Parts: sequence; structure tokens; C-alpha cells
Amino acid sequence: MSADLGTILPEILLSLFAILGLLGAVYTGKDALASALVWVTSAVFLGLAAWIGLSGEGTHIAFNGMFVDDGFARFAKVVILLSAAAVLVMSEGYMKSRDLLRFEYPVLVALSVVGMMMMVSAGDLMALYMGLELQSLALYVVASLRRDSARSTEAGLKYFVLGALSSGLLLYGASLVYGYAGTTLFSGIIQTAQHGDVSLGLLFGLIFLIAGLAFKVSAVPFHMWTPDVYEGAPTPVTAFFATAPKVAAMALFARVMHDAFGGAIKDWSQVVALLSVLSMLLGAFAAIGQTNIKRLMAYSSIAHMGYALIGLAAGTALGIQSMLVYMAIYVTMNIGTFAFILMMERDGQPVTDISALNQFAKREPGKALAMLVLMFSLAGVPPMLGFFAKFGVWQAGVDAGLVWLVVVSAFASAIGAYYYLRIVFFMYFGSEDGAIEVNGSKTLWVFLMGAAAIIGIAWVPGINMFGIGAIAELAATSLVN
Repeated sequence: MSADLGTILPEILLSLFAILGLLGAVYTGKDALASALVWVTSAVFLGLAAWIGLSGEGTHIAFNGMFVDDGFARFAKVVILLSAAAVLVMSEGYMKSRDLLRFEYPVLVALSVVGMMMMVSAGDLMALYMGLELQSLALYVVASLRRDSARSTEAGLKYFVLGALSSGLLLYGASLVYGYAGTTLFSGIIQTAQHGDVSLGLLFGLIFLIAGLAFKVSAVPFHMWTPDVYEGAPTPVTAFFATAPKVAAMALFARVMHDAFGGAIKDWSQVVALLSVLSMLLGAFAAIGQTNIKRLMAYSSIAHMGYALIGLAAGTALGIQSMLVYMAIYVTMNIGTFAFILMMERDGQPVTDISALNQFAKREPGKALAMLVLMFSLAGVPPMLGFFAKFGVWQAGVDAGLVWLVVVSAFASAIGAYYYLRIVFFMYFGSEDGAIEVNGSKTLWVFLMGAAAIIGIAWVPGINMFGIGAIAELAATSLVN
């Protein structure tokens, strides 16, 4: 038991911190210490990320296989914790200036991160569901944090209703899997599904599981909540939705497919490939007509999840490695982009219309250049890091014989480049000066410039993406062995 508790110690400590933060805020005047709690929570995230990242090698199993601590889980947890810390720090000034900063906000983010950490280490269907619901319930609340806004309330309600539907699909799939496999442990399920010998009932259970997981990664056709929630939620909350939960959901998707159904890759690979194609194409075409930058980023997220799913559809260690690298780069690009979106203001009010960026480069050349780098990277324009992220999943797809999927991906990428480059066009070649002021927050400036610098120089030979490829290779090997 002590060894089990030692394995899940980071999750225990973060849970205790959230409880203490809740109690402390209640007994010290609630929102008076909200700003301090945001910074302390971010520091705790950074400390846990350092601890997990340096905690050693090997695979540790806890609670009879229900919890798995391996290289794959540690990689995902570090990315989740770092992105959550970054978004919290970015959001403090924005939330405070608009009277949205409540003590519940960092506490709910901390609890959702506990759920994400549980998700990526799940070795059992019940552990999977516990982590998924802990994350989801916290996110339902933060989506509707702006209580006096009809859009924010609508976003939270839509997310809750559709999230409940996806949870029902996932639970139904889990019940079918349990009925036909006789166990909820991934290690037992994979024994039942060895050598591609999957019964019809187990296959139906797998399809329902994929449907529930596809909702969490915003894959088409389970994407319908994403644009409305991205638009209606407070912008810092949207930034959070676009980063840490996506990494957790994608990692959980890979964990279930390989740890539980690794013997039936041919059965689920074609389903994942279909989700990938639909997500890439819808994300590319639907974003073209968007004028609201938050809705545009929602469709961008759908498309990028499609690209990442190519790595999962490959069903190989190289595919998982490319998927992990893709998600890490995607998070970096989104943190920088949302730092810029948080700066967009007019008369102290947030602005989300992209036409407001007309001739922005004349007034703020440095910030415009940073945004240009991020947009080029999101579009996959070489030599930005986003291109190498796509090249990695394309290579994994070709090696796995999914050439047709890579061809469709290249087509979708070319179409999707239009709406990213349109933002650059407005900034540099717009017809008139846009009515936009830029928030002078030094914190947001640091994240914008830092993300742009990473995206702009990490491809340089010798820097080699700061070694993330080698770390992701070790993580992928621990999952696919």
C-alpha cells in the first residue's frame, strides 16, 4: 500500500493543495487572496512538473494495475502541468481587471489538472472514468464563470449537456467491454483482444469508447460543442480549454487504444483515421468564414486534433512519438496566440473581431512579428516548428502505410493556411487602421514573445527542439512495447 501511495503522491499532493486552497479562501475573506492563490497554484504546478520530469525511469504499477506511472504518463503530465501554469499566470491580470477573478478559479483548475493526471495514468476503465469526470466537472464550471453573461452561461450549459452525452456513450462502451472481456483492467482486456480476435460485442464497446474519447479531443463529428464554448467562455478559460485538456484527452486516447486494444490495431486504426480526415477537412473549411478569432481558434483546434490523430492511427511507436511532439508544439503555439488575443482591447473591453487588426503592424511591429511567426507555425509554413510537427505525423503515417491519409492531410493543411495568413494580411496590409488597443501587460508580452521565440528557433540544427523528440521517443516506447 505504501508503494502504491508513493506512486500517486503527486496527485495526492495536488488534491490536498486544492482542498487547502478552498478552505483557506473560505476562512480568509474568499476573493481577497484570489490573485495570490493563482500565483501559488502556478508555482505548485511548476514544482510538480519538475518533480515528475526528474522522477526517474521505468514503469510503476499501483492499485493492482488501475494506475500506471510510466514514461508516457510522465511526459503528458509535464506538458499538462506546464501549460496549466502558463495559462493561470496569463489569466490573472485579465480576470482581475474584469472582476472575474474568484478564488474558485485556481482551485477548479487544480482539480481539473488532478483529473487529467489521473486520465493519462489510467490502467482501468473505472480509473479512466474517475479522472475524466473530475476534469470535466471542473471545466463545466469554469466555462460559465462569467455569471452575468448569457453567452458564458450558454457555453457552460452546452458543454455540460453534450459532455453528459459523451460520458453516457463512453460508459455504455465500457459496460460492453466489461461484459465481453470480463474485466475492466486494460491488461485483462488486451489479453481478450489479442491477435485481432475481437468479438462483435467487444468491437461495439470499442466504438462507443472511441466516440466518448473523440468528444474530449473535439474530433468530428463530436466537435459541435467546441466553437460555442470557445466563444462564450472567458478568454483565459478558452486558452485553458485549448491546451492542457487537449493533451490529457489525446494521451488518454492513446493509452486506451494501445494498453487495452493493442492487439486489435487494425480494427481501431481505420476508425481513428476516419476521425482524423473529418476533423482536418471540417477544421480547414469551416474556419474560412469565421471573423471571431476565438471561434477561428476553435476550428483550428479541431483541425490540429485531426493532424495529431494521424500519429495515433499509425498504431506504431513512431506514431505515438510524433503525436506527443505534435501536442507539445501545439500547446506552445496556442499559449502564444492566446496571450496575443488576451491583449486585444478597445476602450478597456476585449475585442475578438479579426478585422480590428488592420494595420496593426504599423503600431506594434514587435508584437505583429511574433503573431506572424505563430500564425505561420499554425499553418505549417516551413521552417517554423509547426511544419516539423506536421512532418513528423506525416512520416509516421507513411511508414504505417497510410499514404492516403497523409495526402488528405496535406490538402487540408493547404486550405487551412488561408485563415491563418488572412490574420497576417490584416496586420500588415489591411485597408485601414483597426480600432484596437493593445493591453500593455508585461506578463502577456513575455508569453507572446517567449512562445514565438521557441517556435521560431527550436527548428534550428543544434537546438533540435530542445531535445523534446528524444524524450517523446522514450515516452512512446514505454507505451508501445
